[in-house]
Amino acid sequence: MLVQDRVTTNPNPKSPKSKIRAAINNHHHDLHHRFSESKSLDFSTWVSENFYKVVTITVLIATVAAIVFLWSTGDTAALSYIQSKAQPLDKTHHSPRINWNNIPSITDKSSPYTNFRSEKWIVVSVSHYPSDSLKKLVRIKGWQLLAIGNSRTPNDWSLKGRVWGTLFAIQHGAKKIFDADDRGEVIDGDLGKHFDVELTGEGARQESILQYSHENENRSVVNPYVHFGQRTVWPRGLPLENVGEIGHEEFYTEVFGGKQYIQQGTSNGLPDVDSVFYHTRKTGLEAFDIRFDERAPKVALPQGVMMPVNSFNTIYHSSAFWGLMLPVSVSTMASDVLRGYWGQRLLWEIGGYVVVYPPTVHRYDTVGGYPFSEEKDLHVHVGRLIKFLVAWRSSKHELFEKILELSFAMAEEGFWSEQDVKFTAAWLQDLLAVGYQQPRLMSFELDRPRPTIGHGDRKEFVPRKLPSVHLGVEETGTVNYEIGNLIRWRKNFG
Repeated sequence: MLVQDRVTTNPNPKSPKSKIRAAINNHHHDLHHRFSESKSLDFSTWVSENFYKVVTITVLIATVAAIVFLWSTGDTAALSYIQSKAQPLDKTHHSPRINWNNIPSITDKSSPYTNFRSEKWIVVSVSHYPSDSLKKLVRIKGWQLLAIGNSRTPNDWSLKGRVWGTLFAIQHGAKKIFDADDRGEVIDGDLGKHFDVELTGEGARQESILQYSHENENRSVVNPYVHFGQRTVWPRGLPLENVGEIGHEEFYTEVFGGKQYIQQGTSNGLPDVDSVFYHTRKTGLEAFDIRFDERAPKVALPQGVMMPVNSFNTIYHSSAFWGLMLPVSVSTMASDVLRGYWGQRLLWEIGGYVVVYPPTVHRYDTVGGYPFSEEKDLHVHVGRLIKFLVAWRSSKHELFEKILELSFAMAEEGFWSEQDVKFTAAWLQDLLAVGYQQPRLMSFELDRPRPTIGHGDRKEFVPRKLPSVHLGVEETGTVNYEIGNLIRWRKNFG
């Protein structure tokens, strides 16, 4: 049985804030000079007509500032990763061939947990000695907690890796696994209050779920934080070229619940953001405390549309347990996000989909963000990866064959290495060995003509505009939000 170890890296570059602020101020002065000469308008009118442009340009400036920050701190290793190209797999290599019907079983006959069974497991990555957050996870009623190690786990703790822990949980009866870390506290201490823990049976919520529209066939990725009230915050793993897309949905559609096999929660406090956001949105050592709209409805993603999925606050149902594998050849903070995109694409093959939920946990900012170098595989590859996954097709007749084929294709394209192909093969065999049964394939919808979205199928939801942080400046929110609504009203109704 394979156990994954994560690479230990602990650089902590400091930002020369005065240089960044000076550069940003110069940019704002130039932008003001350009706009002020174009029309003779008073300031309030100018703000109302150019609000989205200003916010978009501000986000782009933040991204540029991040690159300036990395360059000026001397993090040449991080920048060299951006400039380098991934090496594709040598064409002489071939995908592993496995007889799925001839996998010997692995049974637990000697451990103290031989007869222990639980359907609901919390698999939590432990970075420090038991924290208050970890102790609160232990007290969540009806869930069994399993602590696993990572690159920051104390050396005197004998903890196995995440993959080993997942296999242990499955072997001992898991039907739902909450993927968590030890910095998060479940809001109100009740996972069932926030997630759809039961998809079938008496406890299941038989309801329709709001879904992003598939009308725009050129859109393949969304920022779910916009839906929950934070338009200028973006999740780790969103392509940087998409961070300026801050407009909300014109309309949604609906999908009937029951196949949301991967459920991504939103985190208050410190959401899952990348190092670019983290290191360019602060003026000092204050901790982030970003809040999302708890009243916003959960939202599903249709086939053809993806989003970043992390390992901090996510429930996997048994039909998606195969998606809990973490690649081992990519950087630490890229591993779970690359897995999330890979898993979303394969989820379409069994008719499943990802649903994003309002705030489910509160994560505490320890004021020590990850260095840019740990996310190198995200910023280099993620945009190209999404396009590749949406276009990828397979003629295999079993899910595990498709999984192995896609993993090999990703190695050929340089998204990860041959090591991950071998790891995938071993992971799938271990799943079968501990008693997991692969789900059946379902009809694939992307290759069919998409139905026209009629007026009666359109569902409207306008996200709130909650206060956020922009380069250390607090937003007031309300005035800008109402101005934006007025502009849209005038465009639509004259």
